[in-house]
Amino acid sequence: MPHDLIPAPRSVTAGGGGDYVLGPGSALDAGPGTEGVARWLRGALGAATGLALPPYGAGEGGGGTARGDAAGGRTGGDAGAPVRLRVEPAVHAELGPEGYRLDAGPTGLLITGGAAAGVFWGAQTLRQLLGPDAYRQAPTGPARAWRVPAQRIEDAPRFRWRGLMLDTARHFQPKDEVLRRIDQLAAHKLNVLHLHLTDDQGWRVEIARYPRLTEVGAWRPRTKVGHRASDLWDERPHGGHYTRDDIREIVAYAAERHVTVVPEIELPGHSQAAVAAYPELGNTDVVDTSALGVWDDWGVNPNVLAPTDAVLRFYAGVLEEVLELFPSPFVHVGGDECPKDQWRASPVAQERMRREGLPDEDALQAWFIRHFDRWLAARGRRLIGWDEILEGAAPTTDGGTDGAADAADASVRLRPTGLTEGAAVSSWRGYAGGIAAATAGHDVVMCPEQQVYLDHRQDGGADEPVPIGYVRTLSDVYHFEPVPPELAGTPAAEHVIGAQANMWTEVTETRQRVDYQVFPRLTAFAEVAWSPLPAPEERDFEGFRDRLRRAHLARLDALGVDYRPEGGPYPRQRRPGVLGRPIEGRPPIV
Repeated sequence: MPHDLIPAPRSVTAGGGGDYVLGPGSALDAGPGTEGVARWLRGALGAATGLALPPYGAGEGGGGTARGDAAGGRTGGDAGAPVRLRVEPAVHAELGPEGYRLDAGPTGLLITGGAAAGVFWGAQTLRQLLGPDAYRQAPTGPARAWRVPAQRIEDAPRFRWRGLMLDTARHFQPKDEVLRRIDQLAAHKLNVLHLHLTDDQGWRVEIARYPRLTEVGAWRPRTKVGHRASDLWDERPHGGHYTRDDIREIVAYAAERHVTVVPEIELPGHSQAAVAAYPELGNTDVVDTSALGVWDDWGVNPNVLAPTDAVLRFYAGVLEEVLELFPSPFVHVGGDECPKDQWRASPVAQERMRREGLPDEDALQAWFIRHFDRWLAARGRRLIGWDEILEGAAPTTDGGTDGAADAADASVRLRPTGLTEGAAVSSWRGYAGGIAAATAGHDVVMCPEQQVYLDHRQDGGADEPVPIGYVRTLSDVYHFEPVPPELAGTPAAEHVIGAQANMWTEVTETRQRVDYQVFPRLTAFAEVAWSPLPAPEERDFEGFRDRLRRAHLARLDALGVDYRPEGGPYPRQRRPGVLGRPIEGRPPIV
């Protein structure tokens, strides 16, 4: 049965009889555990259709699952039949917690999920089936019947981590914009929002015990326009941060849409905003950190954290508040791009290395990461970091800890990497880090920059705004494969828990620019992360593009997404004269 669903479901089977009709008489029958889904569905579809969708009345029929009587109700026709939402253990057993079945027929529509998350993804499919106008915030015409052809859909995700990283440090994304991104993720059955909250150019989350992190660290005096080689500057101060209540709102909003918000607090590099706020965090014995401000340029900054007990205590205080605000099992600590020059020149750093028995500065960086890995593990959370966290490790075979770790960490089991069993890796420099991590028994999120960095340009044409990196077309993203051949078919492949597209914002300073870079490529990524696609060389990109053209671009239009048109940017989307950093040729597979 043809369909225009994105991401593509596992199976779609035509049903007998007439269409399901959502109309004035339609009600929502929410079984136990689906109340949140019903609340979301009533708000989303009620706004677009003008229908009240009240709770289904008591005694109005059971929760039947027969194909010919999908909702088990007694109403039908254009008056509107009920939508029933159910959590079913049998669906969980067959399709997992995020799996669902959708049965549509003239007497009603039934969505059964393995858990509430599965019911929610089924509700997102229902919204797609109702047409692009179901994505609007208000009805666009007179009352009408909203039809879904009789059918059964069975579906479940390939990966449990289907994410987008949004960099709010380089250019601040206001709270309402983050909520909008969460809705976009949910519409594409993506379930992780990785928020990059701190960097050299800004600190974006309120930490009550350290107010200067946002009073000082959230603001920079000016901003480089374009790539760091550009000579253009925006002389306006730039900044902003999320209050603790903003974060609570973001997390709760995401949770109702079955999206997990993973916070990233960068250390020990990418930390100049923190050092600007609290100069004692830096390497004060080799640089006058009191003269440092929040960085106004791009690139890799030399000002890194000092390897002192005071710095460890400071960041433990930061992370205590982060754990309070973010219930995510994972906390991202960055761990990437940490220059070692200051440590080489610092007597304090060299003394730390001698005391800990560390052979070099790479091992000192690993010491930082190991400390917070075990600190998080002792509190029931899991560290995740960029693939540099695998470097410089001093393997421990007896389950012991380094001298900086808490005594409570002594029972934590370690891998040969020196990291705890629960530590995970975001493989960004290519596949190699992910392959090494998975082989060592660590979970991996594949996000190679050569494939799924959405700040990279979408075309080689001269009109592409602020062109960065290799050309990564819609087709390129659709052919991305998270499990590399080196892991395919091996037990280590099970450690690839998912994939993530990364959206860095150095040269995307507005909502429009982020929209342009992310869409429509995120639609292709969503299908890669969700659907059971064949090998890249066998994928039906033309079929995907047809679905995009027939229906999904209209859904994005209804959502107000300023995506890149297939024929190239509109004049208003171009950025003539702003220097980028294009790289020619095909990206290497590394």
